[in-house]
Amino acid sequence: MRYEFRIDGRLSETLAEAFPELDHVVVSDETLLFGPVVDEAHLYGLLARLQSLGLHVLEMRRLPE
Repeated sequence: MRYEFRIDGRLSETLAEAFPELDHVVVSDETLLFGPVVDEAHLYGLLARLQSLGLHVLEMRRLPE
C-alpha cells in the first residue's frame, strides 16, 4: 500500500528526516509525505509520529498501486 499525507506548512529537513520511509515534496505552503505503508500498525505509527511532532494533517489518502 502507498499513502500520501498532506501536512500544513513547510517541513524542515530535520522534521522530514523523522519519516525516513517516506519521500516528501513542498507544494505552496504544504508538505506532501508519501510512500509505502506496510500494514495498519505502520499507518497508525506514522499518524502517532505526526501527532507527537505537532504536525497538522490536512489530508491522508491511499494512493493507487
